[in-house]
Parts: sequence; C-alpha cells; structure tokens
Amino acid sequence: MSDTLLRFDRLEPLRAQVAAWRRAGERIVLVPTMGALHAGHLALVAHARAIGQRAVVSIFVNPTQFGPTEDFSRYPRDTDTDLALLAQAGADAAWLPSVETMYPAGFSTRIEPGPAAEGLCGAFRPGHFSGVATVVTKLLIQVGPDVALFGEKDFQQLQVIRSVVRDLDVPVAIEGVPTLRETDGLALSSRNRYLAPPERATAPRLHAVLSHIAERLAEGAEAAPLLAGGISELEAAGFGPVQYLELRDADTLSPVTRVERPARVIAAAYLGSTRLIDNVAVVPAAQA
Repeated sequence: MSDTLLRFDRLEPLRAQVAAWRRAGERIVLVPTMGALHAGHLALVAHARAIGQRAVVSIFVNPTQFGPTEDFSRYPRDTDTDLALLAQAGADAAWLPSVETMYPAGFSTRIEPGPAAEGLCGAFRPGHFSGVATVVTKLLIQVGPDVALFGEKDFQQLQVIRSVVRDLDVPVAIEGVPTLRETDGLALSSRNRYLAPPERATAPRLHAVLSHIAERLAEGAEAAPLLAGGISELEAAGFGPVQYLELRDADTLSPVTRVERPARVIAAAYLGSTRLIDNVAVVPAAQA
C-alpha cells in the first residue's frame, strides 16, 4: 500500500498501474461506488486492505441504472470530499471515469441479467439491473481486480453481479460485506441525507420490522401473515408506498413461504420522497 492516493481519469494509466502491481505479485481489490462516500463505503475499503495489497475504489454515478423519474440529477456528488476520505482510509487508487469514457459515442451493448434481476427492485425499476450489470462488468474489465467488494444492503444487486460474473466467466471473486448501520439500526446509505429530521427519526423502523419478522421466521413461522403484518406496521409508521416486503432464498432469490434454508427478508419502501431498501438474513433455528 502506498502513502498517496493515486487518481486516474483515463483508462490507459490505470491499467498500466494495475499491471505493475500485478507483476509485483500484489492482490488487487476493487470497491465500486457511486461516490457520496460514507462509513459503509470506508468499511469496504478497510476490508479491501485486509484481504489484499492494493485497494482501488471507483467513483461513477451511472446514468444507465436510473429510470426517467429517478434521482440521477440530484444524486449527491462531492468528489473532493470523497477523495479526501479515500486517502484517509488508505485506498491506493481512485478510478474516476467520465460518462464519455464509460459510454463513448456509438456505445450500444447492454447486459441483460437473468432470474436474479426479476421481481423486487427489478419489478419497480425497469432496466435498472441491466444498467448495473453493464457498468459493473465494464469496471471489472477495466480494473481487472482479483476481488470486488459489494455491500449486502443492495442484496439483489449483489446476487445479480454474482450471476453475471459466473455466467460470463469473469475471473473475479465477488464478495459481499455485511451492512454497516447507525446505532439505531438504519442502514448507511448515501440517500439517507435526503431524509428530513422527522423522517430520519422514523427510518429505523424499517430494520426493526424486518428483524422481528426474521426472528419469527427462523422459529418456523409461516411467511405470509408476518409479511402482511410488516407492511401494515410500516405504513402505520409513515412509510408509503411500501413497494415490497418479501421472503427470498438467499442464494437464488426465489420466493419462499417458510424458512428451511438460508433466506433474506427484503424490503423497499418510500419515506417521504426517499426510497429506502434493507434486508435481514434468516437462518433456520436448526442451522443457527
């Protein structure tokens, strides 16, 4: 690890530096981000440093994963602060491609992911996971890391990326890192800064509801009544619309009605104008 954060906005110098590290036998770990970095991102950087010799962080707000009515234009951007945080966290390099670099004139190729992208966020954000799969595949090819790290808060995204890497034989290990939370349980997210103070006070209810449901499911309870009750509880607390609150198999993301193998309770709900997502792992009591 170097003492200076290297900044790259052109691909050729980035690849030359990565090649030099690889010739030296160093393990390279990529942390893809859209910037607006917070402690959750920095935890990924710390993990990258722990499992490899070189930590590369990409910062790119990807327009192709935002729908026409979503928050691309107002998504928080503060590159100078992000770079200062990465330097303090000990990252080795920041990859800062422009939109023109990622999608040059004539760009026409998109990756359409399979079943992992169906339902959940895929149902409410048409085209989102195609944009995610395409940009992440490009980042993996550009940087060529040994490992890429993704937070488990975006659990469907993590599973989509795993399926794309597996299906396309991309020589990168994909590792999920547990969600970092505030002391009151709210999952860290760049979008949390959109919450007004009363909304911020309400937001932890999402994790609390999911955790309660997960506890009951682990004891063998049936999912349907718990999920219906969870939606009602969230709506009563001020969330709405609740786009989904479901129980899915942790590996395949297939819907399940009772927990017999590892699963996830997973939800997306609006609080005011802010869309929050979260999930909680469920392990059957017999396997815990």
